[in-house]
Parts: sequence; structure tokens; C-alpha cells
Amino acid sequence: MKENAILPLVYSKDDTISPSELLSLYEDMILGRSFEDMCAQMYYRGKMFGFVHLYNGQEAVSTGVIKALNSDDYVCSTYRDHVHALSKGVPAREVMAELFGKETGCSKGRGGSMHIFSAKHNFLGGFAFIGEGIPVATGAAFQSIYSKQVLKSNREIQVTACFFGDGTSNNGQFFECLNMSVLWKLPIIFVVENNQWAIGMAHHRSASTPEIHKKAHAFGLPGIEVDGMDVLAIRKVTQEAIKRARDGEGPTLIEALTYRFRGHSLADPDELRSRDEKEAWIARDPIKRLHSYINSNDLIPAEQLALVEKQTKEKIQEAIDFALSSPEPKVQDLHNYLFVD
Repeated sequence: MKENAILPLVYSKDDTISPSELLSLYEDMILGRSFEDMCAQMYYRGKMFGFVHLYNGQEAVSTGVIKALNSDDYVCSTYRDHVHALSKGVPAREVMAELFGKETGCSKGRGGSMHIFSAKHNFLGGFAFIGEGIPVATGAAFQSIYSKQVLKSNREIQVTACFFGDGTSNNGQFFECLNMSVLWKLPIIFVVENNQWAIGMAHHRSASTPEIHKKAHAFGLPGIEVDGMDVLAIRKVTQEAIKRARDGEGPTLIEALTYRFRGHSLADPDELRSRDEKEAWIARDPIKRLHSYINSNDLIPAEQLALVEKQTKEKIQEAIDFALSSPEPKVQDLHNYLFVD
């Protein structure tokens, strides 16, 4: 994206999506935002430790992509992984307990914020280092096509969605896996969450070609730029990419132009980004935009939206209570879960 590019604040009505689907999208985005806001509270109260990277502002990307997938499709995340896990169906109480380092966490308290994992939900984990998850996601996509073509599986081809940030797009694994995925026509969607900053480096200063989606063309796969603050736009391009993958046509690269509302992590004072820049992006809050879209088109009663918000707050509070009351891992179990039983 060119520096200071202006994207539309309002999007037109989409008649292909039902009110119930819209409500599901809104509920998922509210869950992600509420969960992250509570994480910030718990971190500053000393209930969480280590690095915690929040997702506020990027909810439309997680919801728009993951909610378009089937339950048996795969998702591979980054160190900013809480909301991806929630969108994939990992219970909020298990994610919160993991952040508290408790035995009831989805990674048994061994992973913490950056290593959320759930085999049951085909959530392949968060990864602490940039680019680390891309080869894992490529492997998941390979086994999907291998099962279909070699093992003659009767099931529908499983698609893998691989998330990473703009900083990762200058990493070698990114290019290697794009090349491999095209050679083997793997059913994978590479989702670049371009939130404009790689820790403290502005994206337009770190890449000779800032438009990441254009890098796809060198390898022969579609590269699509989409408004990452518009959940309906993301959903639409994802559905097209999923169809392409299931039809055996190979991978797609989606560059979602988005923004994180908080610092890189909760330990980041966030002094490098200008106030004007932050305010301009916060004015395009994806949740408020969807809420406005629903109201302006009279698609869902306001009371129903308010009920979703109330129930979400109750779910987050239940997750906190569960995490606080859960047991710590036992020292004698330190070496558990290192290997598959």
C-alpha cells in the first residue's frame, strides 16, 4: 500500500450474506476485541507474564478468513495468535487459562501467549519467530493434497490458512514456500496482515516494493490486496481463494491492509507511531464499521447486537474465573507432552 493511501470508510450492501451470518461475524469480532482488552487488564495486574501481543484493530482479518473455512480446515498463526484461535473455535476459557500458564490451558500451560495450539480444532499453533509457521502451514497443505491424490481419500480437500505479518514478507521462508506451493498446487491461502509496522519499523521503509501482494506474481499465484478493516471484503476474497484451493488450482496470497491499535506488545510504549496516523486508522475501526453497516441497512435489531455484546462479556468473565481457579502444572510433570504418546 502506498504511504498515506486512503481507503473507504463505508462499504456497499452485500446481498449474498444473510443476517444470521452477519451476526456470527459480529459476534466473533466482539469476542476477539473483548478477549484482548481483558488480556491487557490481566497483564497490567500481574496475572500474565512474558510477552503478550494483542490483536486489537485486526479482528476483521481473523473473522473474515477463518469463518469462511470449514471446521476441519487448518489455521497456522503467529505470536499474535489469541484471536485466530478463538475464531477457529478454541474455547475462550482454554485460551485464557493458557495465558495464565495453567494446566487447563489449550497447551497445558506450557505454551503461553505465543504458542497457542489445539489439535482438536486443527489450529497448528502460534510461533514466536517470524516466518516460523509458514513451512508448517505448507506441510499441512501438502498432506491435504497427498491424502487426496495418493491415499485416495474421499473427503473434501482441506484448506490451510497461513497468517503472518508484513515484516515476514522479507523473510526467506516466505519466498521458498510460495514457490513450493505453486509447484505442487497446494491448497493454501497465505494471509499477510499488513498492519504497517514490523515492531518499530514502518513497512514502507523496509521493502523496495511495499505492495506485498505484487510479490506473488513472481511465483505465478494470484496476489490480492484487500481492505483489512472490512470484514465483508476479506470474507469475499477468502471464499474465492478457498474455492480455488479446493478445485485443485493451488495457492492464493491475500494482503490485508490493517492496523494494530496497541503497541507491538504490552511491553511496548508505542512512541514511534504518530498520533495522527493512529487516529486515522482507529477511525476505521472494523467492529464499528460492521455495526454501522448493520444498522444503516436495518439487518439486525439493535437489541440483538446488544445481547451479543452482553453475552460476550459474560463469556470473558467466565474465562477469567476458570483461569484463576485452574491448577498450576506440577513440577513432576515438567517433561510431559514433549513427545506424542
